[in-house]
Amino acid sequence: MNVGIVGGGQLARMLALAGYPLGLRFQMLDPAADACAGQIAPLIQGDYDDEARLRQLAEWAEVVTFDFENVPAAAARALERQTVTFNPPAGALAAAQDRLYEKALFWELGIPTPPFATVDSLEELRAAVGRIHLPAVLKTRRLGYDGKGQRVLRASEDIEPAWRALGGVPLLLEGFVPFQREVSVLAARGRDGATVFYPLVENHHRDGILRLSRAPLAAPELESEGWDHARRLLERLNYVGLLAIEFFVRDDRLIANEMAPRVHNSGHWTIEGATTSQFENHLRAILGLPLGSTTALGHSVMLNCIGAMPERAAVLAVPGAHYHAYGKAPLPGRKVGHLTLRAEHPDALQTGLDRLLPLVGLEASEFD
Repeated sequence: MNVGIVGGGQLARMLALAGYPLGLRFQMLDPAADACAGQIAPLIQGDYDDEARLRQLAEWAEVVTFDFENVPAAAARALERQTVTFNPPAGALAAAQDRLYEKALFWELGIPTPPFATVDSLEELRAAVGRIHLPAVLKTRRLGYDGKGQRVLRASEDIEPAWRALGGVPLLLEGFVPFQREVSVLAARGRDGATVFYPLVENHHRDGILRLSRAPLAAPELESEGWDHARRLLERLNYVGLLAIEFFVRDDRLIANEMAPRVHNSGHWTIEGATTSQFENHLRAILGLPLGSTTALGHSVMLNCIGAMPERAAVLAVPGAHYHAYGKAPLPGRKVGHLTLRAEHPDALQTGLDRLLPLVGLEASEFD
């Protein structure tokens, strides 16, 4: 069976690696000639909204998906009009691309969010600050990820500089959440509506970029709450595929931050740490195959490699560690790979983690 992927980054690469054992064939569409998924599958070079290239992908594939939520929703809708099956649905993609629509959807479904207000001028920003109060976070409504397109406002002196930095595009002001921890929920829904949920994941960020994910998080009530929120989203969107939702935890309750209608960085631990990886379950879902077990295999941690990969032998010398390079050139701030570590006991996991952290430029004190 032929699977087309709009986007040729590391997520497309890992989808293909998960799909080859299932006998699947892949082709990617990406604007970059050196997109890293092109190292392992044929690559069509072209813009995401290039109608001729989209038609070429759709004519070859039986199912088309995407690995990047900033793929134009118009391109997704164009693919839905083709005879090819396209999932997750364009409506989910469109909702995730605009923080206002996303927050409105959360509110419609009773999923708590920080207070928020739209901002289109400096005067509106000042008025929104008066209602929401400081600290607050000013965000672009579209195209922000990994901390991009955001400014934290802690004092009134921050308002004008933040507007100068971000103004000119539609913005959203959100109340700052003094959270105890950040978590994510990953769920997969098949064509027949069957749904599976992965264990709750705890995440740690630095400079807006995910650096470490740990699973499973032993918090049954939070997990149940997160699964309930995810179930409502999946049903409301008639979703097919893997969905990730990031939450803040405050006072033992979940506050939704954002959703990603695709496989997600915080789910990379599932490659070695779950019975069925998020990548395989996404493929199973969009192909109409039975979904696999999401049971965690012991305890796992994932570390992102930012800027450059660590020395391979040093990583593989740690029992239970796995090395995932994306085939990208090293660049400051760029995700070039990740490491996973799995152990049967939390103490053994911590012992291995203490050895891996310095290899990726992190200190254990950051994750106490």
